[in-house]
Amino acid sequence: MKKTFILALILAMCVYLPAQTDTKSIMKRNALPSSQEELMELSACDTGNYTYSVEDYFQKPKQSTFRFSPDGKYISYREKDENGKRHVYVKDIETNKATRVIEEKEELIRNYLWANNNRLIYVKDKGGNENYHLFAVNLDGNNPVDLTPFEGVRVSILNDLKDQSDEMIISMNKDNVQVFEPYKINIKTGEMVKLFENKDLVNPIVGYDFDKDGDLRAYTQQVNGTNYILYYRTAEDKPFEEVGQTDWMNDFYILGFDYASDNPNAAYVLSNLESNTDEIVLYDMVAKKTLKTLFKNKNYDIGGLARSRKRNYEIDYYYYTGEKSRIVPVSRTYKKLHRKFRKQFGDKEFLIASKTDNEDKYLIYVTSDKLYGTYYIYDVNKNEFKKIMDLMPKLKEEDMAVMKPIHFTSRDGLIIHGYLTLPKEAALGKKVPLIVNPHGGPYGIRDRWGFNPEVQLFASRGYATLQVNYRGSGGYGKAFYLAGNKQIGRKMLDDLEDGVSYVKSLGKIDKNKITIYGGSYGGLATLGSLVKTPDLYTCGVDYVGVSNLFTFFKSFPPYWKPFLAQIYEQWYNETDSADQKIMHEVSPALNVDKIKKPLFVIQGANDPRVNIEESNQIVENLRVRGFDVPYMVKYNEGHGFGHEENRIELYHCMMGFFAKHLK
Repeated sequence: MKKTFILALILAMCVYLPAQTDTKSIMKRNALPSSQEELMELSACDTGNYTYSVEDYFQKPKQSTFRFSPDGKYISYREKDENGKRHVYVKDIETNKATRVIEEKEELIRNYLWANNNRLIYVKDKGGNENYHLFAVNLDGNNPVDLTPFEGVRVSILNDLKDQSDEMIISMNKDNVQVFEPYKINIKTGEMVKLFENKDLVNPIVGYDFDKDGDLRAYTQQVNGTNYILYYRTAEDKPFEEVGQTDWMNDFYILGFDYASDNPNAAYVLSNLESNTDEIVLYDMVAKKTLKTLFKNKNYDIGGLARSRKRNYEIDYYYYTGEKSRIVPVSRTYKKLHRKFRKQFGDKEFLIASKTDNEDKYLIYVTSDKLYGTYYIYDVNKNEFKKIMDLMPKLKEEDMAVMKPIHFTSRDGLIIHGYLTLPKEAALGKKVPLIVNPHGGPYGIRDRWGFNPEVQLFASRGYATLQVNYRGSGGYGKAFYLAGNKQIGRKMLDDLEDGVSYVKSLGKIDKNKITIYGGSYGGLATLGSLVKTPDLYTCGVDYVGVSNLFTFFKSFPPYWKPFLAQIYEQWYNETDSADQKIMHEVSPALNVDKIKKPLFVIQGANDPRVNIEESNQIVENLRVRGFDVPYMVKYNEGHGFGHEENRIELYHCMMGFFAKHLK
């Protein structure tokens, strides 16, 4: 289990809205949202004559999310109907007959996969509350089953058990909402067996490592909230023994077990114990030593590896993200494939979205900063590429803006990376407004190069976009990650300001028209920036952002309780008087007297990560001071808007808000 990843998702996973809270009670107590008429008036401020509409960027593709069945006889995909519902279809490749097998109704289908040649699985929650249920259905649409029909419980898949086609291993907090336990579940009947008990609520197990046969080989126990012990056993009838201990600041976790060697205790491990960046090593779990460093990069964390099940789990390639995504071929087979893919797709990014078990057909997803995305099938036996779907053919590459990797030096000497996207007006010598767009997280997450519909929409309206991977962002090594400790509202915001200074030095930006917009932690950064540097920004947009660290901490769900000690070390310690002072200083809702510029706030009522009260506070506190704060709330959404009609309305209003204050 990667500890840095756990805390990277704290703003993405940890504010709790009780399951029994219904929409009516939320609406009754929440009289703050702007009326539909007020939002329509705001939207109408965007009056330009543009080549592309908001809908062009944010309508869901007519067809998307293609997958091969394991045997390659079928291809599945999602298809949108006239009401915006995205159903799942299965097409017989030989006959071309398509059958709708999963119907999307009121609740969104969040994801789907093939479980075996005859059955698909998918997940849904209720209104964005993220208490996911796991469902299964036959490829002809028959025998639909809610496999986890439990209220207030969230499920995730730990192991798809490719060699046991009717079963998989899942994780649920079914018996105690504070901890997660593994179950083997039959995807036809829903029958399940608990595989291990997570009994120590103070020092719980936070990660399970099963092998391809479904045997639990290792687990990671959290101790005192900040340390981790990895346990391993050589066989099911042997005891678990300690392999080693780490703390939350270091990574050491199992990517998978080595089935290709003669050493039964060898595992692929992602580690930064002996380096600044995450590297992949082959590790002997019994001898407790590194056998070989397989792949590393001195500047960037390695993301992982891909293996061939057909070829006895031979490593095909490693991957990581630098300025762009990188794939490093390893096996002779994949090297040949990679050369073919590179020749076919040039400098565009491509990834294997799906492949058959026999590895004779590959589904390739191709994209770039200017290409939304295109699917191709590569037939190995025919040595033939076939384009099957351009997801957004209306968005022409030649009309899209270039996303350029940049780097600059912060005021205290750190090299900060990011991306700058300029509209065409900048190339014509016009100084353009700038949107600073901090990513969420904040820890361990980062912005990446590629097609970003928000950024392209902004460019189409004449706005530049700056995305900064501020200190604490992931992918740049341990030292850069740890440089973000206890810097929320402080040096993290300095990095954004230094990025603005760098971009202004290029001579392309109108220094009087700079705004900031972000979601989740990016919303907190937006609010914090309007407090910290009220004269730098013209306005701001807060999308599902935290406003008060004290109330944010108090709304943590039960299953984050064991992580409080780690949170206190990385964020701030609400029980420490010195940290309390900082928390007060960096909580925007407690410092609204310093906000001087217009603000637009957006929130999902069922958000389990950032409770709606975080947005209510900032809106109410500003309105008391006489601020006109447009406030959009959607009662069928959670942490970010998933419904197409809500997303389109959001961006219409956002473009109206920007037009009102930047043009």
